Amino acid sequence: MTYRLNRTVVLVGMMGCGKTSVGRELARRLDVPFLDSDEEIVRASSYEIPELFARFGEVYFREKETQVILRLLHGRPKILSTGGGAWMNHTNRVNITKFGVGVWLGADVGVLWSRVKGRTGRPLLQTANPYQTLKELCESRNPVYARAPIHVTALPQDSIADTTDRVIAELAKLDDILEESGERAD
Repeated sequence: MTYRLNRTVVLVGMMGCGKTSVGRELARRLDVPFLDSDEEIVRASSYEIPELFARFGEVYFREKETQVILRLLHGRPKILSTGGGAWMNHTNRVNITKFGVGVWLGADVGVLWSRVKGRTGRPLLQTANPYQTLKELCESRNPVYARAPIHVTALPQDSIADTTDRVIAELAKLDDILEESGERAD
């Protein structure tokens, strides 16, 4: 079955949950553009995310993130992957709910850690105990992520395709997001 996307789908969740990988696959399957808010912030500012944090601080970064997300929510429906902290901002949640639909890609701390440990470019994990920091971020953020209307859990054994299948199944349950448009040609 093929679908036509009627509203922008915004993937939210912790770093390492698969927002970018699943987002790219979801966009491919739905034949819509994929955008990553962090990449768009880098493009707009000419600074990498860790450099933005270091030079200007998290408050400045979050302001720019909110501006970029609002801009990206307009226009034709697309798949939008956001940074892990984007959904924590009330204004972002309101805008995402008004102009799109939020999908929380959840994963347990062990899965997230296996995906992010040893990687640079994660400013919030530049601590003495990054695993503990990740765990604490999950504990504080998960109740807020749970406010997203759609929840999909990325399991350790899942492929990107498996998680994408579950996201599409959840989106299809909502009346105004996906429209069936016929049989798939592949």
